[in-house]
Amino acid sequence: MKQNVVGWFEIPVNDMDRAKRFYETVFEIEVSIHDFGGMLMGWFPFDESKPGATGTLIKQESYIPSQEGTLVYFNSVDVQLELDRVVSAGGNIYQPKTQISPEHGFMGAFIDSEGNRIALHSRQ
Repeated sequence: MKQNVVGWFEIPVNDMDRAKRFYETVFEIEVSIHDFGGMLMGWFPFDESKPGATGTLIKQESYIPSQEGTLVYFNSVDVQLELDRVVSAGGNIYQPKTQISPEHGFMGAFIDSEGNRIALHSRQ
C-alpha cells in the first residue's frame, strides 16, 4: 500500500452547532459546515502537505454517538493542552494524560459534547 491505511473518519453528532463549538474550542481550529441534502457534515481542517488523515462531524439519523466502538486518536503537540479545554467546552475527561511508554509518548481521552469517546496522542 502506497498510502496510510486511514484516510477518513466520521464522528456522529446529535447537535451540529454544539459539536462544532466543542471541537473548535478544544482544538482551536475552524470546522466548516456542509449540508448534503439534510445530512450535515462539519469538516475538520485539512492540509494535503501534512501527514495524517482528516474527517468530519456528521449528523444523520443512522449515525448515533457512542462511547463504544472505534476510538479515533487526534494528534497533539501536548495532550494536556486539549484536555485542559475539554470540560469548559462541554465534555468530560475519560482518561487523564498518561504515558504510554518513553518511546511512544502520551495519550489521554475524553467524552465529547455528543457522548463520543475521543483520544489524543502526543510525544511529550
